[in-house]
Amino acid sequence: MIMEVTLTQKHKLKKLIKELESYKARHTELITVYIPTEYDMNKIINHLGEEVGTASNIKSTSTRNNVTSALEKMIQHLKLYRRTPENGLAVFCGNVSEREGVQDIRVWSIEPPLPLNTRIYRCDKEFVLDLLKDMLEVKEVYGLIVIDRRDADIALLKGKAIVPLVKTHSHVPGKFKAGGQSSLRFHRQIEGAAKEHYRKVAEYVKEQFLENKNLKAIIVGGPGPTKYDFIEEGQLNENLKRKIIAVKDLSYTGEFGLQELVEKSQDVLAKEDITQEMLIMQKFFELLAKKPAMAAYGEKEVMEKLVMGVVDSVMVSEALDDDKIEKIEEEAAKYSTSVKLISTDTREGQQLRDLGKIAAILRYEINS
Repeated sequence: MIMEVTLTQKHKLKKLIKELESYKARHTELITVYIPTEYDMNKIINHLGEEVGTASNIKSTSTRNNVTSALEKMIQHLKLYRRTPENGLAVFCGNVSEREGVQDIRVWSIEPPLPLNTRIYRCDKEFVLDLLKDMLEVKEVYGLIVIDRRDADIALLKGKAIVPLVKTHSHVPGKFKAGGQSSLRFHRQIEGAAKEHYRKVAEYVKEQFLENKNLKAIIVGGPGPTKYDFIEEGQLNENLKRKIIAVKDLSYTGEFGLQELVEKSQDVLAKEDITQEMLIMQKFFELLAKKPAMAAYGEKEVMEKLVMGVVDSVMVSEALDDDKIEKIEEEAAKYSTSVKLISTDTREGQQLRDLGKIAAILRYEINS
């Protein structure tokens, strides 16, 4: 089973990475330590103690002092931990002063959202962040296929983002009279072109999906019966056919069809972040339309309701300033209000962004 990182965890991790990326040293004096799951913390502390002795050989006085001070501060920080956290620990320390010859030694540590399996000690001009960045990458993806007799679209659902891969158009003749040809012969031409279309789409699906080790499942959709004909007659790779978990009736193809396919697949995507996001935003918009006294949006109005303690759930766009998100989380914690971070990858998330980046569902009706 592949573990995923929640949006809240991603937000905090992104913020830390962004801050650490902003620091560049003049010399190799920024220290990165990754401690794997269940690794003995005392071994790390002893190793860092040995590095303090090694640092005494650095020729540059300022670099030597900065490295030694960073190592000592990191050791003192690690002694605060009785044991290694469940997912391991990532620790960063160094002189981040922008002024030459001035010390500003800071230390950061984070228990990552996913288990660490790699031990790293590095002293460099930059902090080593690749392992944390990798945790932000969505591991499991869904294959999306939208097809009718004229067009087909193949895409991936990666987190909350629909990533188009292939768009293809068939040569199936339109519905017109065959002139001097017999209707039977014309029908055979249509069916032959349709089967060729299915085979071509199946080949594209194989190229895009078969070697994708992160492919969790495939969802197929489209108007009319074509989607079923494609599955049965398209010579789709058997391994990929077994990954099909749902077939959905759609009104559209193309970009709108892909969006509609995701929306109509909430039953099979129920545990995925994108469905949870859609559902709570749809609930908000429904209340806004039918019971506006139970909904609020915009920073000023939501914050007023939040400090009154009447907010059940607050939805915050990830496009909102980090400091404001933290302020909202702190205020919400006082009243057991749930905070949902909403991405900008979905249509609902884009609507929230355009509404002022913050919205709320109230516990009961409040008439302004």
